[in-house]
Amino acid sequence: MATLSPTPSPEQPVRLLPVPEPPAKGPLAGEPALVGYPSFIVGAMAFGMVLIGVVPATAAAAAIPIILTAAAGMFLATIWAARIGESAPAGVSGIVGSFFLSYSLLVLGLTHNWYGIAPTAVADTQKVFVVSWLVVVTMLVLATLRLPSIFTVLFTLVDLALLLNLLAIIQSSENLTKAAGWVVIAASAVVVYLFFSSASHATGGKELPLGRPLLRT
Repeated sequence: MATLSPTPSPEQPVRLLPVPEPPAKGPLAGEPALVGYPSFIVGAMAFGMVLIGVVPATAAAAAIPIILTAAAGMFLATIWAARIGESAPAGVSGIVGSFFLSYSLLVLGLTHNWYGIAPTAVADTQKVFVVSWLVVVTMLVLATLRLPSIFTVLFTLVDLALLLNLLAIIQSSENLTKAAGWVVIAASAVVVYLFFSSASHATGGKELPLGRPLLRT
């Protein structure tokens, strides 16, 4: 004689369909570097060309629209990296974006006399700007010692460019200013390599070799 199935109790109702599971929640993904690196490149190239004299000193503000756009791109990369938990890239992108923005405000302010700075104090104002950022970039050089060595090379070049620019202001040397510009362009070339590495990874390939960290402890 067949055994009847037990009648479900009120505490255990029969379910004809499985209970749908809530959608998985997790951090956003992606490659913020694909926005950050091109922004760095275009801003640095514009800054470097100003230094090497592609435009006369009286037309330094010609590069400001490009550099302001680069700053916006760097801040976008900052927000994106922060949203996915990449603190180090977010910090670096924010610093670079802040440099581009502060440079733009400095040039526009001096050109239009927004800050009431006398012509005799312009050089000293430029020194304050360069020294302040020289300290920050030197800090970045030291902070990248645990990262692949290409990042240390990159910020060492930026640091060298700022140092040459400071010496150019102190000595009123056009040659040193041009040297600083060429170093900035060399730094841009390093970031081009980094962009191709990130683009390769984002499209399913392998990252390009970035070098071993200089500090491993």
